[in-house]
Amino acid sequence: MCTAITYQTKDFYFGRTLDHHVSYGEEVVVMPRSFPLAFRHEGRCDRHYAAIGMAVVPRGYPLYYDAANECGLCVAGLRFAKNAVYRPAQAGKCNLAQFELIPFLLAKCADVGEAKEYLSRLNVTDEAYAEDMPPAPLHWLIADEREAIVVEPLAGGVSVRENPVGVMTNDPPFSEQIAQLARHMALSPRSPKNAFCPALDLRPSGLGSGAFGLPGDLSSQSRFVRAAFVRCNARSDGGEEESVNAFFHILGSVEQVRGCCVGDNGEEEVTLYSSCCNARTGTYYYTTYENHAVTAVPMGEREGTKLVRIPLVRRECIFCTDAGAKESE
Repeated sequence: MCTAITYQTKDFYFGRTLDHHVSYGEEVVVMPRSFPLAFRHEGRCDRHYAAIGMAVVPRGYPLYYDAANECGLCVAGLRFAKNAVYRPAQAGKCNLAQFELIPFLLAKCADVGEAKEYLSRLNVTDEAYAEDMPPAPLHWLIADEREAIVVEPLAGGVSVRENPVGVMTNDPPFSEQIAQLARHMALSPRSPKNAFCPALDLRPSGLGSGAFGLPGDLSSQSRFVRAAFVRCNARSDGGEEESVNAFFHILGSVEQVRGCCVGDNGEEEVTLYSSCCNARTGTYYYTTYENHAVTAVPMGEREGTKLVRIPLVRRECIFCTDAGAKESE
């Protein structure tokens, strides 16, 4: 279970939580402009936009969970277990395996508009990356500073939908997720007014009562509503530190804590990492379950032929002050 969001202040930010019971060794990976990309059906791409994001790199290929390119296009793939349908390659289509979609779009497209040209004829193939790595069922949030869309490989074909709320979680399909927001349209960050019976002296019990009924469980549907509410109302003065701080607070509203979400097999799901990328500067920020301190990784040098791999800081970083220090005069 995961949650992805967009956030606009003076700059545009994009990121997600990755919720799972086990880490596969993910790290921040910079893909430079001349890293060779070979696709199963769409040829080679030896010169492209640079990108940065979270990935695992088996056999030298970046399998991105989420990433942004140097132009500001951002993509995240989230689990879509009950509804993802992949097919064999089809003539006349843009045939991409699920693990190829993020690097392909970020390599070739400067914005969502350019991505839509490929997505209009997209076929997500059923090919595995390797025999021991079957295709993961996914759908994708794709965004830039102007618009966001959701791409879902459904039984009836690939669906591409506008995403005005800037949030995506997991199953059910996005159309069902966004429809349920109407059931929560009365929620407000302000205290409610008495619309129940004006003749009664009804008053809220305290601050926060305007959001009474905001779902608090860990299901995909509830995380979608909660993240949408918090994102729509979160405020920041627009500076970099303040914007990043606000972004991680939004994601914090849907974090998974060990022991609170347990599968039938006893596996405990946690938020392995949370990410936030400034799409203009290419700076990738992250926290991990073990380390709440925000780590920043700039995209840096964009030329080159080899991936740049930055291991995650997983040990908790605690800032200590000297309680016995003399008071300032």
